[in-house]
Amino acid sequence: MWHFCNIRKKTQVAEGPRDRSGRDRQSGMLARMALIQRVFTAFLATCLLAAAPAGAAPDFRLKLHHTLPPVAPAHHAMLVPWARKVEADSGGRLAITVYPAGQLGGQAPQLMDQVRDGVVDIVWALTGATPGRFPRIEVFEMPFLNAHPVVVNLALYDFVRRYPEEFAEYKLIAIFVHAGQALHSRVPIRRTADLRGMKFRIPSRLSGWIVEAMGAVPLGAPVSKTPELLSKGIVDGAFLPFEVVPAVKVDELVDYHITLDNPRSDRFNTQVFVIAMNLKSYRALPPDLRAVIDRNAGEETARWLGELWVENERPGLESSAASGKLSRLPPDEVAKLRDLVEKPVQARWFELVARKGLDGPVLLAEAEELIQRRLAEFSSRTAAR
Repeated sequence: MWHFCNIRKKTQVAEGPRDRSGRDRQSGMLARMALIQRVFTAFLATCLLAAAPAGAAPDFRLKLHHTLPPVAPAHHAMLVPWARKVEADSGGRLAITVYPAGQLGGQAPQLMDQVRDGVVDIVWALTGATPGRFPRIEVFEMPFLNAHPVVVNLALYDFVRRYPEEFAEYKLIAIFVHAGQALHSRVPIRRTADLRGMKFRIPSRLSGWIVEAMGAVPLGAPVSKTPELLSKGIVDGAFLPFEVVPAVKVDELVDYHITLDNPRSDRFNTQVFVIAMNLKSYRALPPDLRAVIDRNAGEETARWLGELWVENERPGLESSAASGKLSRLPPDEVAKLRDLVEKPVQARWFELVARKGLDGPVLLAEAEELIQRRLAEFSSRTAAR
């Protein structure tokens, strides 16, 4: 239209008032041309709209449930992006709604029942919330076994392939760890002896045994209860990764954040998580959509999750340093702590799993061997970058 109007303006300047009838004829011609252009444009738009596929509804809708708040990185940086990627890879045929904060009912210990029984389709859950249910996997929570999350995730991936019966009731999408547990305390802890008699929130049975071996008192509670326990003085501190610290405001409730001056890992131990799917929900999908789920599972997903959890630690570390003090138990105190907790916790676990017919020392040796192998690969890969 700008072009047509410009032509008309030039014609008027050239003609002046000399030929009014000529100007009228030209104006009529230009108006007809403009009308034809508008009609053609409208017709073309209508054709394109009719040819475009309508926004088709997804063929399958899945519910993913977990208990952390939506402000937690595990929700907005891990589960939601994973769900959106699956949807995109399916071409819109799968839709996954992520329900945080226990919106579908129940507490953390009920999540694995919910997904097994088909109450929900997928869960993100802590295996340690149901002690004894996954006895072999618990070995990865041992003190001083921890390493970089990518390393432990890949070792877990290898371990589960050796023992598929551990999750036979589920479609296992991912098994992984966080960056490891630091100790967040209301009072400073400079020596191993300072831990004696203190009360700590813990996430799982084996973490409780570690605390007891320190001479302290464990109190098991979901992470969502940690602020209440600290603010009311029910506990003196909590074992948590830094990743979740801002989400549950632990950095506002304590002043001291303690890790270990230890070569392989500066954390006391770690926790094992799973993203698990209901078997019937998985099998109800056609082969091509099951393949979409499978492509977003396995070894590369384990690697991504490890890298993601390391990245997610940074805001918690920064907020903890800004509002309190980060410190490390020195190597000589770490050695004392190791003497206190490592062998007693192992012996206690060996005895317990033996009742289930499992060889605890063999499982621990396998876990260590897999971690060492993956650690060597990780170190080579990192050095080559």
